[in-house]
Amino acid sequence: MVTNAPDTPPHTDRPALPASVAVTGAAGVLGVNLVDRLVDSGCQVRALDLRPVPGRPGVTTFTGDIRDPAALAEVFRGADAVVHSASAVPSYPAADIRSIVIEGTTTVLEAARAAAVPRVVHISTTAVYGLPRMVPTPEDYPKKPVDPYSSAKAAAEKVAERFRAEGMSLSVLRPKTFLGPTRMGLFDMLFQWAEEGRHFPVLGKGDVRTQMLAVDDLVDAVLLALCAPDEVARDTYNIGAAEFGTLREDFQCVLDAAGHGKRVVSIPSKPAVAVLRTLSRAKLSPVYDRLILKLLADSYVSIDKARDKLGYRPRLSNRDAILQSYDWWRTQRAAAASGSAAVGVGRTSGDPWRQGMLTLAKAFF
Repeated sequence: MVTNAPDTPPHTDRPALPASVAVTGAAGVLGVNLVDRLVDSGCQVRALDLRPVPGRPGVTTFTGDIRDPAALAEVFRGADAVVHSASAVPSYPAADIRSIVIEGTTTVLEAARAAAVPRVVHISTTAVYGLPRMVPTPEDYPKKPVDPYSSAKAAAEKVAERFRAEGMSLSVLRPKTFLGPTRMGLFDMLFQWAEEGRHFPVLGKGDVRTQMLAVDDLVDAVLLALCAPDEVARDTYNIGAAEFGTLREDFQCVLDAAGHGKRVVSIPSKPAVAVLRTLSRAKLSPVYDRLILKLLADSYVSIDKARDKLGYRPRLSNRDAILQSYDWWRTQRAAAASGSAAVGVGRTSGDPWRQGMLTLAKAFF
């Protein structure tokens, strides 16, 4: 066991981090940031992804599929903990989402049990609540998934709960949408429009409050779960920012940082929703139905349980997280312009999403 504690407010008598941690999805947004923090904390990391994982001292890399038991057996051999962060994104075909999320989670947990791994942290999502009417939403709110992605994530949680009931020391973390270095996805559109000196549209007044999360704070929560006593670790926790404003306020900070004097502008919600849904179903827009509806109502969860039991203390607000992502995006854009960075293809949350027909809307802003 290593002696380094997470970079979060200290817990009295908190156990040390596991000496060897296996991470699935290690080339993803969370995975890259988590691997770096684990190594910096003195851990040996066994990193698995379908895509190449950046190498560094302290990291043993593996290329493979989480649905491949043989590959997982090799990755998990000798590991003291597993963090399962590999997943699909909502833009994948429904069959792929179910296969990766449900079958993949089952195979990961079976392999962890076969390897006698003492601790597992499963990364889920607040999307399992669907479109909750109660805010802040607590962990015991019923799961009401509304699309293939949230349905698969809810089913994967049932798998995790079964393994926990059978004796596995397993934490389930439900993060809000997280941002930070390596994150692009749909935020790439906001950043592009800001950089080009355009106004940015929001549905309706933009006065809904939508909680997000800095990836650094999510990493803190993972480390806390890895260190927690068994009776604390064997539970489910919402993870989100403690400070967040309205969409108008949080998006405006990017336009202000761009320095062109542009503003967030309101557009009538009903006709805009109709157009976005039509474009989404025609595969001409990356804005899927659940995201459209999330932009029309307050969306935030209670983090009291994570605070009280795990000792989780988020350090960054929505604004901090968005600006951190924007700063990183600007750096990457400059590097790409000089030919030293690759352009993503939109298959992960670390790739920019193709804007499709929404590109034409730029002319109006």
